Amino acid sequence: MTDLFHEIPGNPTPENAAGGFFTTRDGKKIRYGLFPATGRPMRGTVVVLTGRNECIEKYFETIRDLAERGLGVATLDWRGQGGSDRMIRDRQRGYVRSFRDYTSDLEQFFEEIVLPDCRGPYYILAHSAGAVIALLAAPSMVNRVRRMVLIAPFLTLPDLPVSITTVRRVCSFFCYLGLGRLYAAWGPRKRLPPPFATNKVTTDPVRFARNTQIYKTYPQLALGGPTIRWLRAAAQAAEAVSDPDYMARIKIPLLMIAAGTDQVVSTKAVEAYARHLRLGSLLMIDGARHEILQEADIYREPFLAAFDAFIPGTDDAA
Repeated sequence: MTDLFHEIPGNPTPENAAGGFFTTRDGKKIRYGLFPATGRPMRGTVVVLTGRNECIEKYFETIRDLAERGLGVATLDWRGQGGSDRMIRDRQRGYVRSFRDYTSDLEQFFEEIVLPDCRGPYYILAHSAGAVIALLAAPSMVNRVRRMVLIAPFLTLPDLPVSITTVRRVCSFFCYLGLGRLYAAWGPRKRLPPPFATNKVTTDPVRFARNTQIYKTYPQLALGGPTIRWLRAAAQAAEAVSDPDYMARIKIPLLMIAAGTDQVVSTKAVEAYARHLRLGSLLMIDGARHEILQEADIYREPFLAAFDAFIPGTDDAA
């Protein structure tokens, strides 16, 4: 699958990888990957849902960790990022009309790829924006997914002086004026990668360098900042999944993981959300930054231990 996945030194494609593209109902090509378990006994499949501006290659290490535990992995690049079709002409701009487009793609992925081709039972491991997509899809996944592990869901921004509802209203106003495709933050991707010292997502210089090198070597996988329309869609999704009546409809047991020094999403919001879930529990990893799966081992290992305790049958395999 060398033409489908992209390797760099130190980040090889997991063994026996398969995958391809499926076409969504509105005609977009979505890249996906399937990675078999290497450990025995085989314990099911984890559907990995990445965050904004992430790609399958960034999760090769995590895929190998799961495979060693007897878990196959199915994952996809969301529409508008990674190796999937972009939504607008400027490939740099992170754009989506609605997070419901993401959940529709996820449901199609389950129907056409995961259920026919992957061994059950099924679990979800999701990060940041991917965790919000998982929450948004949870009511429709109740008979498919046994448990979910959600890392640092993007419910709101840290220390935001206004509510996420206000963010949605302001973005909606700009979209009404026809400005939805403008950058909401950061702008185009810089030619030179940011220095490690300024990053907000990991304390691990080796994993940071690896992930930076993926996008430097394969810039077609990368994005710049989110557009106003993307931020509006994210705010709408965060509002929807935070409604108490909606939360009461989530019947899948959840393990919420919060990063103690997260500067990308609000840790307080993640804590509050977990407290109000009927079938939810929370693990706070003190000192960790936003991308726990890309973090130093001192933070990554407590996550893996919690995952092993929460997903049936993996603790002895690990």
